[in-house]
Amino acid sequence: MITGAVTVHTDDIAWSHSRFGWSDLLARGVLEPVHSGRAVAYRPPAWDQHERPGAIEVPAEASLVIIEGVGASRRETADLLDTAEWVQSDLNAIARRNAARVAAGETDADGVAAWMKEEFPFVAQQRPWERAFIVVAGTPDLSHDLSSEVVLANAAGMSEAS
Repeated sequence: MITGAVTVHTDDIAWSHSRFGWSDLLARGVLEPVHSGRAVAYRPPAWDQHERPGAIEVPAEASLVIIEGVGASRRETADLLDTAEWVQSDLNAIARRNAARVAAGETDADGVAAWMKEEFPFVAQQRPWERAFIVVAGTPDLSHDLSSEVVLANAAGMSEAS
């Protein structure tokens, strides 16, 4: 963990607002203040409307700000990001992860279906991997220890653990 690093979850920006129609909220509420060196204590409008406590907070002295989520590297805010990473997973892995969210009570099957109905076209239209500095395999074929190893593809297309 990097000292002073902060993660902003796009799900918090989107909460009770819109699954993907929140780029203006991210830009004005988080990215623009961070880029000008100001602290962030942002409450998206839906938080006030639904009386959600707390705020999205980023201290002015944060050493690293990570914007996490499928829409994090969207075109509309790309000029406010220093770099982007895309994690590519296959459809079976996405289905397994969504099933785990349903089993944990985080959402229900109808909620997942509605989310995917919007997410797949959004990703196809946005093509965030094209703006990514690095593309990460979210479902690598090589067996490895997730806590201590990274799987890299070498120039010949072979995978290796390091």
